[in-house]
Amino acid sequence: MNKVYALLGGNIGNVLNTFEKAIEKINLQIGPCTAKSNVYVSEPWGFKSSKFFYNQALIIETDLGPEEVLKHFLLIEKLLGRQRPEKKQKYESRNIDIDILFFNDIIHESDILQIPHPLVHLRSFALLPLVEIAPTLLHPKLNSPIVKVLSDCEDISYIRNIKLHDPDIVLY
Repeated sequence: MNKVYALLGGNIGNVLNTFEKAIEKINLQIGPCTAKSNVYVSEPWGFKSSKFFYNQALIIETDLGPEEVLKHFLLIEKLLGRQRPEKKQKYESRNIDIDILFFNDIIHESDILQIPHPLVHLRSFALLPLVEIAPTLLHPKLNSPIVKVLSDCEDISYIRNIKLHDPDIVLY
């Protein structure tokens, strides 16, 4: 059984509802989601937007290979309304994004997929939720536990764990 460490992200629409639907589809199409972090809110990374992002890390067990999982993630994004512009922008606002951060402890490089995610070590918004559910996971290229990768991360962007009962949180 393979373990996929994934990250959900989005900043358009009712993101928390979209995350719930994504997890339902992942459970049906890929395999059971065996762990999920709290949801975190953070400022956009790599571009400017007035809308903050929500992120949640998942651990998924599957019999599928990495590129098959990617194909399912892209299909789930599309089914949930993700629209990708014809002219590819580096970063943009979106209702859902599903990234493979790690897949077991493998290093995988192809034309369509790189594992570990090539920017994970630079992004506190990805590392913090992942540390919550897999602090001892080793980054196979850096040979360091994720908790150490987070402590070494130079990204000081605003990020916080949201609490759904917090009346000050606007969910969309």
